[in-house]
Amino acid sequence: MSSESDTASAPPDLVDPTKLGVQPQTARGQRTRNALIAAARTVFERDGYVDSRLVDIVAEAKCSIGSFYTWFDSKEEVFAAVLHEAQSEMLHPGTNRIETSDDPVAIIDASNRAYFEAYRRNARLNLLLQQVSAVDPRFREMRRARASAFVTRNARAIADLQARGVADRAVDPEMAAKALSGMVSRLAYEVFALGDHGPQSDQESVDDLVGTATRLWTNALGLTAPELRAD
Repeated sequence: MSSESDTASAPPDLVDPTKLGVQPQTARGQRTRNALIAAARTVFERDGYVDSRLVDIVAEAKCSIGSFYTWFDSKEEVFAAVLHEAQSEMLHPGTNRIETSDDPVAIIDASNRAYFEAYRRNARLNLLLQQVSAVDPRFREMRRARASAFVTRNARAIADLQARGVADRAVDPEMAAKALSGMVSRLAYEVFALGDHGPQSDQESVDDLVGTATRLWTNALGLTAPELRAD
């Protein structure tokens, strides 16, 4: 359940929204720009950011290099546009403010599922983000700020549970949020970005990850729910 304070602490954009190239004024121009963004994502995910070339992007988009420079100044700018298009889909959900009437375990479970499913759908792009963060300090700082916003939201949710008396009050909310958020992020990276999920289907992996991550969250915070209690 979102609240006014959740909206106020919305995570920052992954990229500077003023550096996304030229916005078309015609439908034809929009189609060309969209084709370039889609082609750039394909090439970036296939070749990696460092090795991607503009000639390969325009070839994938079936347009000229001149058309590219009509809308974008550089590889960095079209990459920013790719991230801008994808960031809502890639949103790393935080745990929403938990009201008295809510089932906290169900909310944690739903937040974990939303995260893993979004990560699975964008696994190649998430792997690319790791690469770009290593070579571009500006992007690395935006990513850090975005991750920090989700940790802050999760810490607030944990503090709410402690105030209600249903979570362990000896746990530091911010440190717990950092540890648990980092655990979920690393699990997704190992399974979907690196492909370490054995013979299971992606959906089976999501189901297993959600169950495991939710149990670890609830155990760490001292929460219980009938379906999560050990037999």
